[in-house]
Amino acid sequence: MTTTIATTRHAPGAGRVSVARGYRFELVKLFSQWRIRLLLLASWIAPAVFVAAVSRQSTLPTDTLFGRWMLATGWAGPLVTLGFAGTWALPLLTSVAAGDVFASEDRLGTWRHLLVAVRSPRRIFAAKALAALTLILLLVAGLACSSTAGGLAAVGNHPLVGLDGHALAPSDAAGKVLLAWVCVLAPTLALAAIGLLGSVALGNSPMGLLMPTLVALTMQFAQMLPLPVAVRLALPGCAFIAWNGLFTSPAQVGPLLIGVVVSLLWAATATALAYRLFVRRDFTHPTDDGSGRRALTAGALPLVGLLAMTVAVVAAASPATGDGIEQEKVQRSVATAFAHLYRMQTEQLHRPDVTEARLKATAACTKGSEGTGAQGPGNDWRCVVSWHLPDVEATGQAVYQLDVAADGRYVADGDGPKEVNGYFLVRTPNGDAPNPLWQFDGNVELLSATPKG
Repeated sequence: MTTTIATTRHAPGAGRVSVARGYRFELVKLFSQWRIRLLLLASWIAPAVFVAAVSRQSTLPTDTLFGRWMLATGWAGPLVTLGFAGTWALPLLTSVAAGDVFASEDRLGTWRHLLVAVRSPRRIFAAKALAALTLILLLVAGLACSSTAGGLAAVGNHPLVGLDGHALAPSDAAGKVLLAWVCVLAPTLALAAIGLLGSVALGNSPMGLLMPTLVALTMQFAQMLPLPVAVRLALPGCAFIAWNGLFTSPAQVGPLLIGVVVSLLWAATATALAYRLFVRRDFTHPTDDGSGRRALTAGALPLVGLLAMTVAVVAAASPATGDGIEQEKVQRSVATAFAHLYRMQTEQLHRPDVTEARLKATAACTKGSEGTGAQGPGNDWRCVVSWHLPDVEATGQAVYQLDVAADGRYVADGDGPKEVNGYFLVRTPNGDAPNPLWQFDGNVELLSATPKG
């Protein structure tokens, strides 16, 4: 005889299973799976092995943010891991942790047994969501702690060079690395909530399990396009990239704060939608797994509406226009980074120290055939940096070729003179290292207004 949820919930003398007991039960079910145990083990061991191994190599992942500094400081390792995790690891981990937490009951046909035991779909939802959240937090903590331990053990606790060329003391680097990992929790929770929604709405369909990964890949593709700043910041995956603003002075926290708030809005909205779908589901029909038109009308459409709303709000509040990559911003960023790195090179070559203020470094940048008004991403930016040394009449100049990405990150490659920004080794306290002015990473703040004058 079929029993509905309503009659079961109010049956006389029915025992009440608390959320805490349900949560412990869901944790036991999760951690009894070998794939979950292997994921946890890998997240707490693999990053340390990877960072330690790469830090011992002569060839570094210079195409990854902070990869070129992995031989200089142990704090670069967790940031390289963070860049990889935001692109691949965290979307896959959230798919496993949240995308299957409800669908597994459909696949095994155990909903009616669970409802008889717990007697409340609301408590079941809360217990499963909390268990998935706990697993995700453990996985992220493992990635962060393991990569940090591997970097510090292999290289040591040394200063870290930021994205504007200034050196961060080890204590400052540690705080910013920790803050970057904490901020990335927000978009991770957004993907986890989307995974819960997919698991509830699509039932035992494989699409529910893949939903966080597909959404993350879509957002990554969008971040590579020259989108308007408002659209870029309104995507929940923005905080996977915007943490790099923490490593400039002053910190470029505007995009990061917007990205965190947007991600938390997506997390709350997707969780609420999943909860609403779950408590309204009719479990009396074994063939009804929750999939169908409801996945579109009650799941996808509200999230599209949220995206449109956040785009409108960010566009109204943002001082930047277009894609945010403009000539004046690029020139200011390159000149600032060059001045800081010039002082580093001066110290390494044991030359008389000179401050950034006395250098008076400036940059004149063009893009392709564009002169004044150049803007947008591309690998055809060319900057001529000029500076003036005290007691020297001649003005120094150095040429850089820039590859500027749509998210504002750029790589500057020295193009002469070779005595300034060519490739040669300099002696540092940690051993020989390439000339710091040869190649360097930088960041254009997309959200700032274009400087006038």
